[in-house]
Amino acid sequence: MVDWIILAAISLVSASLAVQWLLPRRRQQGDNFGLSSPASLFDAVFLFDGDRLISHSDIALEGFQAVRDWPDLRRLLHRDFPTFPETPDCVRLEGTFVIPAIDCTIERDVLCEWIDGIVRVQLRDSTDRPAPVQRGAQDPIRLAMEQAPYPVWLLDHQSNVRWCNAAYVSLVRKLRGQDTDLTAPMFPSVDEDARLGAKSRISISSEDSDNKLWFDLTLVDHPEGHLCYAVDINAIVAAETAQRKFVQTMTKTFAQLSIGLAIFDRNRQLALFNPALIDLTTLPPDFLSCRPSLSSFFDRLRDQHMMPEPKNYRSWRNQMNELLEAAEDGNYQETWSLPSGSVYSVSGRPHPDGAVAFLFEDITAEITLTRRFRSEMDLMQSVLDKLADAIAVFGDDGTLAFTNRAYQQLWGDNGEVGFEPDSVLDVTRAWQEQCVASPILGEIRDFVETRENRAEWSSGLRLRNGTHLACTVSPMQNGATIVRFSVEDAPTTRSIRQISA
Repeated sequence: MVDWIILAAISLVSASLAVQWLLPRRRQQGDNFGLSSPASLFDAVFLFDGDRLISHSDIALEGFQAVRDWPDLRRLLHRDFPTFPETPDCVRLEGTFVIPAIDCTIERDVLCEWIDGIVRVQLRDSTDRPAPVQRGAQDPIRLAMEQAPYPVWLLDHQSNVRWCNAAYVSLVRKLRGQDTDLTAPMFPSVDEDARLGAKSRISISSEDSDNKLWFDLTLVDHPEGHLCYAVDINAIVAAETAQRKFVQTMTKTFAQLSIGLAIFDRNRQLALFNPALIDLTTLPPDFLSCRPSLSSFFDRLRDQHMMPEPKNYRSWRNQMNELLEAAEDGNYQETWSLPSGSVYSVSGRPHPDGAVAFLFEDITAEITLTRRFRSEMDLMQSVLDKLADAIAVFGDDGTLAFTNRAYQQLWGDNGEVGFEPDSVLDVTRAWQEQCVASPILGEIRDFVETRENRAEWSSGLRLRNGTHLACTVSPMQNGATIVRFSVEDAPTTRSIRQISA
């Protein structure tokens, strides 16, 4: 009997020593062991027999008084350690494994060990782990994930965050505050069918601000759920927004123009047009909104009879190719006379990045006015040519504007005008060569160049061949001057006629 008592005492002492060996030494009073503090997780140890808590370290009493079984501990640790096993059986199957914190910026983890049917759980500082265990922290792949400059995180099949890198933690705390639940996903979910392996543009915002942050979200399939990557594209979105506003501003400006505008991008697709283009070409707005190609655009113009009709389709295609090449060089400029009687001025201009712009301007009124003016000028010239007197008209700038046929016959002028019109000085010198010296030509020159106090006057001139001319100088509106030469009968002729009478 005594032997049995001694054996029982030895067993009890051995068990007590084993428990003391499993548990760490007591810490000094005053330590704080809240989950929000990194120091709170150091050295707390729990022993479980199945789900039942059978023992714990003294320090665990200060931070985890509510822990009675395995589910209680898992509920407390799940926020910081979402991969903490649901049951101790997971530890029995694995033997020993380390559960990292969801926040990789905090060097702490949970060590779970299976020791002869007892599960030992220790909350510890990662820096205190033995060198062989720390080897995984220096793994290049793990370092690349944790130190990546953009957010990376792991979602489980219930869309809860299981792990995240430092960039993700920094972004979450920036938007939601320091003491936030990292397991709650920060990014909105995307379509399951369209998201895997493809980029999805999404935006997030803080709770107290309407400013949106834009990211390209990429999800990769993972055995535990989905591995997610978010790339900051705020600069790209800002540039696109600025470009869109610029296009809107330009569109509003172009909408006020009476000139039709069609801009084709580098792929020769219609990128921009204004309302005037619809009015001038009568092309349907829905056709233009579908961004037709350059060839389709001009094909439609041809079908609408809004451009000169080509003789055959092959020459038409060659002409379009030449048109495009000329527009790319900025040399395309044509006047289209349409079957309707309208006249369009069409020009092509190159733009940056390979784009090309076509301008359509209705110049029918201008052409009509020019034709009418030209017709009136031809009529006036015809009337002057019917006159027997030689006529020379000088403009307000002192240059010879036009003459009639009698003038050309009298002075031997062919009526052709060079690049620079003849001045009154040049004309009077030509007259002087065929006239007897006379101050009249100088007076004509002075009169043409005078702007004030001008009145009609007349005088006589005699050509070197003996012909007498009656010269009449008359002022006209706007500073112009008309000089008329009339051939007079010679005195000898009058005497002969008088004798004959």
